Amino acid sequence: MKSIFDESSFKEVEERFNQLSPDSEGLWGKMSVGQMLWHCQVFVKDAIKNKKYTKRGNPIISWFFKKSMYSDKPWRKNLPTTPFAKAKEEKEFEVEHKKLQELVKELYSLRDKKDWNAHPIFGDFTPEQWGKLEYKHLDHHLRQFGV
Repeated sequence: MKSIFDESSFKEVEERFNQLSPDSEGLWGKMSVGQMLWHCQVFVKDAIKNKKYTKRGNPIISWFFKKSMYSDKPWRKNLPTTPFAKAKEEKEFEVEHKKLQELVKELYSLRDKKDWNAHPIFGDFTPEQWGKLEYKHLDHHLRQFGV
């Protein structure tokens, strides 16, 4: 499984994001390319901040889905997302593209960080699992837009 903390995977993600354009269309789902770029930022920011949460998500959901978060198996199309990560209005491609690239670089700079707080829904993750989860989410949406 690839990780955003691996240099070659990080560079691959950068190159794939550079293949997107304002005219890129999704192969599935309802998001425009600008909305997708904004959506991805939500989760990259969350990983960078890595806040300590006192409340956790539903333990049954966590147990059921946690391994799929960082396994080799691609996520299925049209998975639902949390309401706070749904773009409610159109987003400007150039602005969101630049922001996401900067955030992914910042996340990559944390590749040697050892002390990560638990994921707010899925609980304890190793640094390796955090890197795989972030790569997998970005890869899912890059595949959504055909890159």
